[in-house]
Amino acid sequence: MNLRYKTGTFFFAAALLGSSCAKQFTADFPVDKPESIIAQEDIDSYEPLLSYLDKDANPDFHWGVAVNASDYLGKGVMHRLVNRNFDELVTGNAMKHFSIVQDDGSLNLANVQSLIELAAENEMGIYGHTLVWHAGQNAAYLNSLIAPENIGGPSWDLVTAIDFETDDNANYLYTDNAAVSFTADGQGANDQGRALQLTNTAARANDWDVQFFISLDQSVAVGERYELSIDIKSDAAANYSTQAHRVPYEYMHYDFFGSISSTPEWSTYTREITISEEMAGAGAIAFNLGLNATTYYFDNIAISKFNEEGGSGPVGDIGYALVLSNPSVVNSWEAQTAYDFDAVDANTAFTLSIAAKGSKAGSIGVDLQNSADYSGESFGNISLGTEYQEYTFTLTSTDLRNRFIVNHGTYDGTVYIDDVRLTVAGSTANLIANGDFESGMAGWGGWGNGSNRQLSANGEGYGGPGGSIIEKTPEEKEQIISQALETFIAGMMEVTKGHIKAWDVVNEPMSDWPDQYALKTGIGKEDMAADEFYWQDYLGKDYAVKAIQYARQYGDPEDKLFINDYGLEGGGDKCEGLIAYVDYVESKGVTVDGIGTQMHIDINTNKDNIINMYELLAATGKLIKVSELDIGLGDNTQTPNATAEQYAAQAEMYKFVIEKYFEIIPKAQQYGITVWSPLDSPNSQYSFWRKGEPIGLWTETFVRKPAYQAVAEALEKQK
Repeated sequence: MNLRYKTGTFFFAAALLGSSCAKQFTADFPVDKPESIIAQEDIDSYEPLLSYLDKDANPDFHWGVAVNASDYLGKGVMHRLVNRNFDELVTGNAMKHFSIVQDDGSLNLANVQSLIELAAENEMGIYGHTLVWHAGQNAAYLNSLIAPENIGGPSWDLVTAIDFETDDNANYLYTDNAAVSFTADGQGANDQGRALQLTNTAARANDWDVQFFISLDQSVAVGERYELSIDIKSDAAANYSTQAHRVPYEYMHYDFFGSISSTPEWSTYTREITISEEMAGAGAIAFNLGLNATTYYFDNIAISKFNEEGGSGPVGDIGYALVLSNPSVVNSWEAQTAYDFDAVDANTAFTLSIAAKGSKAGSIGVDLQNSADYSGESFGNISLGTEYQEYTFTLTSTDLRNRFIVNHGTYDGTVYIDDVRLTVAGSTANLIANGDFESGMAGWGGWGNGSNRQLSANGEGYGGPGGSIIEKTPEEKEQIISQALETFIAGMMEVTKGHIKAWDVVNEPMSDWPDQYALKTGIGKEDMAADEFYWQDYLGKDYAVKAIQYARQYGDPEDKLFINDYGLEGGGDKCEGLIAYVDYVESKGVTVDGIGTQMHIDINTNKDNIINMYELLAATGKLIKVSELDIGLGDNTQTPNATAEQYAAQAEMYKFVIEKYFEIIPKAQQYGITVWSPLDSPNSQYSFWRKGEPIGLWTETFVRKPAYQAVAEALEKQK
């Protein structure tokens, strides 16, 4: 089909979208139809987007769209829009780990099966998204697999505590329409410290129109017991409910920790609950504050989980420790204990955790060294007490490092060290292989001032804070997490084999900053979301190799397996970093069929960077997929503020991205393009992707935009 081009159509249709509503009237004389109306009619006269694909010329090209599985399964307007305009769909969340893996480790694949059956009825292809990612994971289940083994009686374990004495808000947030600040010091509960004060300026139509959220740092499971304790008051008497959310703004259940009543006097609200099926998977509490126009005060929030096995045994009562003795005070380096490990290059971020105590108060140092020239860098000093304490240090090296050293020359006493964990960014591989000393002290040596190294008696090792624990070794964790990954991928492939023929096997592996050649890591991250789990921190750099091996083993041999990331058009090193990682993965004997570039961009994105990205990707010889294309108006512009000029620029950018793809990527490498947000994103508490931005080809009410026409014209040009 040939397109009918009209000069200025993008702008006039955009002007219609950007104009304000006027009162309708009936004229008693002939009037010309406004150009903007003519332009919109011209857009509406276009055929569905599928009409502009030349499948004879390019039969392997896939024109895709992202859609909620429920919207497609509902067979409503979105279902029809997808079927008429696209030949492949991808679901935003339905195939992610947290949607499939239940809290007991079982796999719920019924929804995926239903989607496959309906897509087949409509001759609609499905692209798999995604098998391995750091977000969208049932992190509570995965972490439970590798958690320490507790020895002791039942206990309540603290999950989250917030006292508002610092400005750290990692565990709480609130809606934008709330006025939030801190009280003066001394105006907190019991006239101590400070509290958070949140003002709702007007009574709202719904209680959830103003919300305060607390993140739990872990998702809850059926049958678990939790307790909430919180000090509260309000300027006017108020009653408000609590909701269960998966994460803030992702509603699950109307009741979580009951309804709370507050008055102008401080009181403590305590509620113990047992998690029901409706609450399971929640990782945040929402306090619904919209119905009362008043100021609320919160202080001393504590959320605890009941631990049947507990951890109430004495500290330092299990296993072995390394004992270091030094008879007299000398220079720190004159009594040293060291462990050599495989050399690690400069500019590496190290994390050291260690438990230590001494026969008396004192201080020892912990360093990294290059054994070739004895140059070193210090983590810092450990202030010893007579009871075990845990210490954590971080250090980014300036030179090659291959030796860990404890300097104890200035301490004339006996030092006990245990649970030494020296890790590098991107891996939790324990460089100190026997740092728990349960298998002896091989590899640990030293020199100077008559210092002596030996194992402690059994039962003098570090048992963990508040109870005796047995940590799993890095090797045990790697084996456990490998099995969890294999179980998930095998289960997905069992249902999808023969139906889904292409997958984002690995999603978003590369670091954003400062080294875009490195993998992302959760090591040292303090604000970990409830659904975050970094497989690479347990499986190392080869985590993608394992994932691809499992996908090949359990899927069809001809499946196309992709590694996918965002920001490749950003002008930094990320595109080259991802290509280098793909090369590394293939050096381990597996094949990566394609590379996906997400392209969540806006009208101001540098076009030269887009061209450069396409050229780099084309040079790999791999299949190339624009995997998650959506285009905003810049500066987080919201729909009510959009102008005609911005909509025209958006249309031009959609056209540019698609035309350059066909121009630069060789036809044999053109896997396809997926539109990530066909509709503009709503400004709703339940919208958590580019909230309120007009990023789609259609408006929220399914009206075609100038971007629709631009995409149709770009697709036509592939012929």
